Amino acid sequence: MLKLYGIAQSRAFRNLWMLEELGLPYEQVQVGFEQRKVVDPQVHAINPNRKVPTLDDNGTILFESLAINLYLAEKHGGPLKWANAAEAGRCYQWALWAATEIEPPSQVWGSIKFGTPAPHDPKALAAAVAGMHAPLSILDGARTGKHYLAADRFTVADLNLASVLYRLIFFEDLHKYSQVKAWMDRCWNRAAAQKCRKMREA
Repeated sequence: MLKLYGIAQSRAFRNLWMLEELGLPYEQVQVGFEQRKVVDPQVHAINPNRKVPTLDDNGTILFESLAINLYLAEKHGGPLKWANAAEAGRCYQWALWAATEIEPPSQVWGSIKFGTPAPHDPKALAAAVAGMHAPLSILDGARTGKHYLAADRFTVADLNLASVLYRLIFFEDLHKYSQVKAWMDRCWNRAAAQKCRKMREA
C-alpha cells in the first residue's frame, strides 16, 4: 500500500487530493512539525531533505509534492494522466510554473494574511497583493476560452496548480481575474477537493 508521510496542513495536502481523485488505497502517516521542522526519524531515514510530504510506494521513495503527483499520474493513469506528448508537456510545464512563478508571491501574501496577527501592515499587504498581479494575469490570459490547463478535461496539471493556490480561495481580489476564478471554482468544487479541504481545515 502507498504510504504518505505528512499532515493535511502541509504540502502533503496536494498528494492527498491526488490520491483521493485516483481512488487509491493509502496510509497517511501523520507527521507534522515542531518549530517549523520535521523531527520524525521515520522521515529523516528516507528523505534527505527531512521534509514532508514523502511518499513510499513499496520501496520507491519520492519527495517534492508536485513530482509525487506527476509520478502517481504516470503510474496509475486514468483521466488525470496526459493522453499524448503535448498534454504531458503541459502537465510538466504548469507544475514547474506553479513552483517557480506563482507559489512564491502567493506565499508572501499568505504569510502576511494568515501568519501575522491583525491588524496587518497595510503597506506590506498591499505590496503582497500587487506581487500577485503579474502571475495571475498570465494565468488569466492562458485560461481565456479554456476550461482546463493541459487538456479538455481536469488533469494532474489542474490539480497541481490549484492545490498550490489553496490560499487564493480566500484572496479578496481573485474576482478581478475572472478566468482564474472560474477555473479555481471548477477545480475546488470537485468531491475529492472538498474532502481534502475538510481534512486541511479541520
